Amino acid sequence: MTILATIIVLGVLIFVHELGHFLAARSVGIRVERFSIGLGPRIWGFQRGDTEYVLSAIPLGGYVKMGGMDDEVMARIEGGEAQNASAPDAPAPSPSAPEEGTSAPEEGTPANAPSPPAAPRRRGPRSDDYDSKPVWARAWVISAGVIMNMLFAFFAYTAVAAGWGSAEADTTRLGQVRAEALPAGAEAFAEVPVGATIVRIGEREVSHWGEVRAALTELPAGPVTVHFTDPEGSVEVRLPTDQVERTRLAGSATFWTEPVLAFIEPGSPADRGGLRSGDRIVAVNGEPVQVWSDFQGRIQELPGEEVRVTVLREGGELTRVVTPDASEARGPDGELRTIGRVGVGVQNPPLAYERVAPLAAVAVGWDETVYVTGFILGFLRDLVTGQVSPRNLGSIVTIGEASGQAAAEGIPVFLSFMALFSINLAILNLLPIPVLDGGHLVFLAIEAVRGKPVSVEQRMRWSQVGFVVLIGIMALALGNDFLRLFGL
Repeated sequence: MTILATIIVLGVLIFVHELGHFLAARSVGIRVERFSIGLGPRIWGFQRGDTEYVLSAIPLGGYVKMGGMDDEVMARIEGGEAQNASAPDAPAPSPSAPEEGTSAPEEGTPANAPSPPAAPRRRGPRSDDYDSKPVWARAWVISAGVIMNMLFAFFAYTAVAAGWGSAEADTTRLGQVRAEALPAGAEAFAEVPVGATIVRIGEREVSHWGEVRAALTELPAGPVTVHFTDPEGSVEVRLPTDQVERTRLAGSATFWTEPVLAFIEPGSPADRGGLRSGDRIVAVNGEPVQVWSDFQGRIQELPGEEVRVTVLREGGELTRVVTPDASEARGPDGELRTIGRVGVGVQNPPLAYERVAPLAAVAVGWDETVYVTGFILGFLRDLVTGQVSPRNLGSIVTIGEASGQAAAEGIPVFLSFMALFSINLAILNLLPIPVLDGGHLVFLAIEAVRGKPVSVEQRMRWSQVGFVVLIGIMALALGNDFLRLFGL
């Protein structure tokens, strides 16, 4: 399943990305000589019109070879001599699918250092060449792969919402209520015991957390009774008329999440302190931990201080000492504050799907796309500023593991994972590194400002630098995966 899922993820997203370049090129009258899924030697293909459609041997990328698109530069980067510009098999690929946490080179990986090129023989430009088109047309073609990846993510999230519904935690067990966030009249909600299961709000029965949140935001304003079990009881709260306060009320409560570690960030304080995936948190500095929010809150209060974390592992209790990193985060009031962070992830409860109307599904698809885009951009920012360890980068091994796990969870989870990875691909391809989409757009921006293109020699030099940078990132990511496999 893992192998098949990986092939599907890479194959579909590479196809989507390159299809964007292909369709955009055709829309502005650029000749496309080859559309390749995969890099390296041709395995299978056929010719239709001016375009050869092929499957190539290395399934880690793809390219669209457009007529007149810097044949000498692309040939040099591929590790071979520059070919006659009119030769139909001189590939000029566009950016391809990167590995998660890395950016895969669009032109393939050379086996050896390139030999000095022979002096290329240039033919005269044609009206359907890439280089003969205005800057805006070339920018459209280069951007289209990224645009297609973002559209794929949006439609995938929308399809999941329309076909299965909006994903909600399949529990009504209460994890925490932040009393300070409760609006006036709803203070009694904080009296619901942690761990109690909410069964009814007013006359509306609830079966998952989405229904709890919906009841608190949709029921008529005024007094309403919240019924719960384990232990049996009820409290009366007043639902406010103001929708902003309703949102605060619904957001004040979190569902129960078991304090079980799902993953440990490599090189994080938790990793250095000896915590492991599967550990169940029992106590922090001797204070019992019932729910995940207990552990999270206590760690956040102790940035830079040694913390004794007691865990249950393989039937026995162990105590490990960790020192949370100091990190800036915005609190509920929107103010920046310094909190502790140890680099762990939680094992979330199973999901339930709540049916949504078609227009609501579109809104869910948009919201998910925006949220994931912001999350990935935030990760890159933290990576650059040093708040996230480079050990979090992963290569094809990480992609394979995540693809297999998502596929095992079912079609909606698998589609959502593909959407996330498609956004990841789009953002990484926009990095201003030569040989990626972002690098090509930088060259085009310089051309637009100067009024003339960057010379072929300069593009060649910068492309070689970008290629070396990408190989370095890929080597780091692959090294991280091997270290993880050996538990280092």
